[in-house]
Amino acid sequence: MRSKTKIVVLHMKELIYTGIFILLAILFVVLLFLMFFGKDKKETGEADTAAVSYVPGVYTTSLQLGESMVEMEIVLDQDHINSLRLVNVSEAVTTMYPLIQPAFDSLASQIYDGQSLDQITYSDDNRYTSTVLLEAIRHTLDKASIHPAGSAEETIPN
Repeated sequence: MRSKTKIVVLHMKELIYTGIFILLAILFVVLLFLMFFGKDKKETGEADTAAVSYVPGVYTTSLQLGESMVEMEIVLDQDHINSLRLVNVSEAVTTMYPLIQPAFDSLASQIYDGQSLDQITYSDDNRYTSTVLLEAIRHTLDKASIHPAGSAEETIPN
């Protein structure tokens, strides 16, 4: 029983392709890791630096929708948005603007979850309604926020 010598022929082209695929696989694994695990550290760091303080209280803003007025009420404590709601919504407003309540509820739930207006999303179906509501919320929160010393505070009448 004599063992026979086996000759293995490797083509340079196959070695190069294999090397490229291995590098791509490693890059893919690193990107997946950064995408799912690196994001958590980044978000917690941003939340710490972007903490906003509010003067506790109940703040309202009036929205003119056609000939009707709708009031938005926001209840705040020192560092949380506790409540967002539309007040005095007449039947005429809900008839003329049927997307106002669902759009507001969607925005409110996102604000409750994130306690921020930075990453709010809305569908194309109610883009304009959501934009108007979001600007009213932003205006109200600006009235309630505590601005650091040395910054210019803009006073906007109700």
